[in-house]
Amino acid sequence: MTQKKIALINDVTGFGRCSIAVMAPIVSAMKIQAVTIPTAILSTHTQFPIYYFDDYTPKMRDYIQTYKDLNLKFDAIATGFLGSEEQVDIVIDFIKNFNKGDTFVLVDPVMGDYGKLYKTYTPAMCNKMKELVRFAEILTPKLTELCTLLDIEYPDEGKVSLEKLESMCEKLSKKGPRHIVVTGIPFNKKQILNFIYNKGEDYQLIMSDKIGNDRSGTGDVISSIIAGMYMNGHSLYESAKKATTFVSKCIEYCERNKVPNYWGLCFEMFLRDLTEE
Repeated sequence: MTQKKIALINDVTGFGRCSIAVMAPIVSAMKIQAVTIPTAILSTHTQFPIYYFDDYTPKMRDYIQTYKDLNLKFDAIATGFLGSEEQVDIVIDFIKNFNKGDTFVLVDPVMGDYGKLYKTYTPAMCNKMKELVRFAEILTPKLTELCTLLDIEYPDEGKVSLEKLESMCEKLSKKGPRHIVVTGIPFNKKQILNFIYNKGEDYQLIMSDKIGNDRSGTGDVISSIIAGMYMNGHSLYESAKKATTFVSKCIEYCERNKVPNYWGLCFEMFLRDLTEE
């Protein structure tokens, strides 16, 4: 049996446990070959007081051309944070070239949180991200990103009914993605809700305890586990459940050992949990 390959399109950060530095080892633990397409090179991520940043956009097309010339085939493509309209165009071109119909695409639209967009997300950039969403089979937005992609105002205090979530996901699915996992929705002071939408089916819910504060790279951990589990034949619900359980275990460890939030999740301690015999 040929080993499965996934293309990971994200930045490469040396210290801080986020993006490809998180995604590659996680999918590797799930016996999937990780092939990286860097969008930027950073020494530490931008939540640190100092960092080195090298925008890789001018080099991405030449980098990708090698894979075109080699006629590489990918079983999946996963995208993370994209910093410019040009990068989104490069990613769309990549998907068009390498998705031959049997490749699934996961898009994590890293745009903002708690009702606020990141500084790079201008109206033009938001519209460009809407173009990318059309190519996704699986979409893993937070509530802020779901609202932005639908041009809907973020609800007061992030509170939204299950019926409204279903309606929003159904509307967005008509633009492309068949599967949507809305992650990290505040449910109450002690719990987080994850909303699972599969086109044409009843929605499903995954609840998890709220432990500590937000940690950098958590979304990258979640999206890579969902991608890997789905590639290995599990349902979207099973994939999302595994991701939330894994993340909770990592956060508990970090809180217990007083690991700074911007150091990310100590996922290395639990990689064996992702290995299937």
